[in-house]
Amino acid sequence: MLPSLMAKLQESFTVHCLWQQADPTGFLADIGPRIRGVTSSFAGPVPGGLLEQFPNLEIIASFGVGYDNVDAAAAAARGVVVTNTPGVLDDEVADLTLGLLLATLRRIPQADRFVRTGQWIEGAFPLSPSLRGRRVGIVGMGNIGRAIAQRLAGFDVEIAYHARSAKPDLTLPYHSSVVALAQASDVLIAIVPGGEETRHLIGAEVLKALGPDGVLINVARGSVVDEQALITALQSGTILAAGLDVYDDEPNVPRALIDMPNVVLLPHVGSASARTRDAMGQLVVDNLVGWFGQGSVLTPVPESEPLLGRGVTR
Repeated sequence: MLPSLMAKLQESFTVHCLWQQADPTGFLADIGPRIRGVTSSFAGPVPGGLLEQFPNLEIIASFGVGYDNVDAAAAAARGVVVTNTPGVLDDEVADLTLGLLLATLRRIPQADRFVRTGQWIEGAFPLSPSLRGRRVGIVGMGNIGRAIAQRLAGFDVEIAYHARSAKPDLTLPYHSSVVALAQASDVLIAIVPGGEETRHLIGAEVLKALGPDGVLINVARGSVVDEQALITALQSGTILAAGLDVYDDEPNVPRALIDMPNVVLLPHVGSASARTRDAMGQLVVDNLVGWFGQGSVLTPVPESEPLLGRGVTR
C-alpha cells in the first residue's frame, strides 16, 4: 500500500498488514474474526477462500477501478460490500493511452535509445509509422473509453468502438463483435474490465482481422489478450506493433516481448501518477469511513448494489 494511503487509514482505523506477517496463517486465525474491513490493491487479491478467514467482514474497499482481484460475487453472497475507485483515474489512464499509442507508432522509446547509444552519429533514425489516416477501434466504452475517444478526436482520426451494447448517446460507429471492429480498424485499443468474461477476448482471430499494418494497445488487463497469440502475431508480421501496459503474469513479462523491437512495454502505470494515486487512496478511505460512519459507500461495484438496494447497512 502507498505510504500516503496507509497514513490516511491509520488516522481512522486500527490497521493490520497481512503482507508483513511472518506467519500469515496463524495471523489470520488470531486476528481474522476481529476484522471488519479489508482494503486491497491489484497486487493483493481477495479470493473467495480468503473471505472465510474473516467471518465478521463487512466491506472490501479495493484500490483500483478494475476489481477482478476481488471475488465480488462471493463477497456479495456473504453480504460483504465491495467498492472500487472509478472516476478519479479516468483522465490519467486516457492520457497514458494516447502517450503509449504515439510511442508505439512513432517508435519514441527506440528513438531515445538511438540517440543515447550514439547511433545517430552513424546515420538517421529509420522512418516510423504514423497516426495520420488511421482508423482507431476502442474495445470497451466505459468512462475511460470515452475519455480516450475524446482525446483521439483531436487527432482527426476515424474512431469506432465495441461494447456489450451500443451507447445511445454516442454517434461513433458501433461494431457488435471485436472481430468486426478489428476488421474496420488498424489500431485496436483494449480498455475493458478483466475477469473470465473478457479473458482472451483479443486472440488470434482478432489479431488476424486487425491486419499487417495493425497496432494493438492494451491498457485493460493482461488477461484480455491471448499473450501467446499476440507474440505469434508480432513475430509473423500478422500485425505491425503493440504497446502494452499490462500482462498475463505481472511483473513477469515474456522474454519474447522484451526482445521484440516493435513492442513498447510499460510496467502497469496507467494510473500511476502521484496525484491520481493519492485521489484513489482518498476514495478508498472515504468508502471505509462512510461505511463505518453512516452505513453507506460512495462507489459500490455492481455486484454489491443489490445488497445496498435491500437496505444492507452496518
